Amino acid sequence: MSMSSPVHARKALHLVAMKAKLQSFLGLRLLVVAALAAFLLLFSARTLFSTSSPGSAASSHLRLSGDGSCSKLPAPVADALVHYATSNSTPQQTSAEIGVSLRVLQRRSPCNFLVFGLGLDSPMWAALNHGGRTVFLEEDASWIASVRAKHPGLESYHVAYDTRLTDADELMSLRDHPGCTAQPDLAAAAEASCRLALRGLPAAFHEVEWDLVMVDAPTGWVPEAPGRMGAIYTAGMVARARRPGDGATDVFVHDVDRTVEDRFSKAFLCDAYLAEQVGRIRHFVIPSHREKPGTPFCPLS
Repeated sequence: MSMSSPVHARKALHLVAMKAKLQSFLGLRLLVVAALAAFLLLFSARTLFSTSSPGSAASSHLRLSGDGSCSKLPAPVADALVHYATSNSTPQQTSAEIGVSLRVLQRRSPCNFLVFGLGLDSPMWAALNHGGRTVFLEEDASWIASVRAKHPGLESYHVAYDTRLTDADELMSLRDHPGCTAQPDLAAAAEASCRLALRGLPAAFHEVEWDLVMVDAPTGWVPEAPGRMGAIYTAGMVARARRPGDGATDVFVHDVDRTVEDRFSKAFLCDAYLAEQVGRIRHFVIPSHREKPGTPFCPLS
């Protein structure tokens, strides 16, 4: 009996751990499906009220579309529902972290949503922003091809980074460099040879004003990885260059438990604009600086 007790104890601990992982997995899957279902109800309600005439309240039955036929489920929503209902993979963020962005999307969608990173959560973001434009910027061309094969409706582009995580300290010093801080937009910063300014971005990046920006890439957990220094800087410049009449830009940065994401988000998105942090995600609400070119990234205290 004494020989078998440690074995039984290890088996019991393993069983407890497996049950905890399963509960976490099921909880996150439930959140994703519930969020998409909530969006579907909202979409149906909007369709119902937008297509009903002022006198339709007295009618014996209401129509979902102008010709009396049922409205189809939006393709991105259908794709995401099937994907998460049948897949063993779930988004990288926790349910609480997803909730931060979800609340903003519920308020602002359909909108222009720029996401650094193409991942397991991409179908969800595209579905939650149905009717808007969601663009994904990804460092791995082979991964883009793999995801496109499963989700051809996602709009994604390859982006090359010329930084390394080991450059972070040097790049942080550019917070006070005029070539990076005194420029009206990202193109001007690139012209001024700011090393943080991303180059070779797709035409889609320049086509619209971005309402929301999510920084969840590129990779940044090994020294030779590109790190997210340039992506965070770019998100800040996108917000600063936004047309004043279009309101503020919501920027989300994931993995702020890591040094680079923590330091660079505080420096280039600014503590003063921090609206919320839940777990490893920070949400910044950044006003336009277009009419005040050359102002510091953070308000002077």
